[in-house]
Amino acid sequence: MKLVLLGPPGAGKGTQAAMLVEKFGIPQISTGDMLRAAVKAQTPMGLKAKECMDSGALVSDEIVVGIVRDRLQEDDCKGGFILDGFPRTVPQADALKEVLIELGKDLDSVISLEVNTDALVERLTGRRTCGACGKGYHLKFDPPGADGKCSACGGDLVHRDDDKEETIRNRMDVYRQQTAPLEDYYRKEGLLKAIDGMQEISAVQEQIVTVLQAG
Repeated sequence: MKLVLLGPPGAGKGTQAAMLVEKFGIPQISTGDMLRAAVKAQTPMGLKAKECMDSGALVSDEIVVGIVRDRLQEDDCKGGFILDGFPRTVPQADALKEVLIELGKDLDSVISLEVNTDALVERLTGRRTCGACGKGYHLKFDPPGADGKCSACGGDLVHRDDDKEETIRNRMDVYRQQTAPLEDYYRKEGLLKAIDGMQEISAVQEQIVTVLQAG
């Protein structure tokens, strides 16, 4: 099973990817993890990436695609993989297609988690994290105790910058501008499977598995 997982920040990609890893026994491959692993292993592409990162520059598509190519040739990808966070743009999707042709592989599906922006903002802005022990809460769906403190350790709860409305909407705008065009790209390829990401986690999982097994 060779998949690409698309969806805006907070859509639940990480949760669903973990389920797919367990069900199908294939690795989840994220751009961030690949970059860190390549830098640590001091591969040729990893060294180039480190040079960019150390200088504060963005890692180029050429380097990212090279790292993806290296990763997809590892033994644990023989039975398939889940690409999470790559491709992010249409040029990266074109490059991925070339890499897969070179490796004699084909994508089976592209899963796109569809979400309502306003509902997603509510979901994310309500999150709070204990500054002491790290336990997470949600003011509406999983509220802390009546005193507003962490029920596990009594610590103060923090509203992280990443969970503030302005930040979330900015990230959504960036996603729509850069990554959403991939939906049209993969729809034309006949690979896109749109999933309602606003359902309960288990319902989203069930829908993904159903469309994957239907081919």
